[in-house]
Amino acid sequence: MLVLGIDPGTRHLGWGLVERKGNRLQTLAYGVISPDPKLPLAERLVVIEVELVAVIERYRPDAAAVESLFFHKDPQAAAKLGHARGVVLLSIARAKVDFFEYAPAKVKRVIAGGGAAEKRQVALMMKALLGLTELPRADATDALALAVTHLRLGSMAKLAPGSGAAPKTLAKRLPSPRERLLQLAQVARARRKG
Repeated sequence: MLVLGIDPGTRHLGWGLVERKGNRLQTLAYGVISPDPKLPLAERLVVIEVELVAVIERYRPDAAAVESLFFHKDPQAAAKLGHARGVVLLSIARAKVDFFEYAPAKVKRVIAGGGAAEKRQVALMMKALLGLTELPRADATDALALAVTHLRLGSMAKLAPGSGAAPKTLAKRLPSPRERLLQLAQVARARRKG
């Protein structure tokens, strides 16, 4: 099973792919999408969408694990994070990849044994667990931790509703933006003729 972990953000969005082969976990790739901070928010979201879709299309994950929303002291920062999560969820849904949401405290408990673990402790555990030669950037490390959390809890989440991770799927494939434009053009032509 190949899981894409995603740590959403509008300045830095971390992603990481972890595959389970038997009892072993193996990192396939990871990175950080960092749009130019001088770009308006809408353009940064476009950059995130384009780059994330490229990752999804290249690796074709079986599932995605996304950090769930949490309360933020700064309402403006929370709103921006919500925008980034929206782009992430839309990209995953269009690719028809099941996704699961995990709270930061749950990830820390699974990876480091405690919900109050520091980021550095989680990063060191990820380095050791995945046999990484160096520590990735914090956003990528968080994404890898999300993927590992799903690989450890995902099968249990499907069996135990309310366990903190719920699978999210689409009943049918959504049309691409190009397909949607073609549909709208057909409707407009039909109206003109009728």
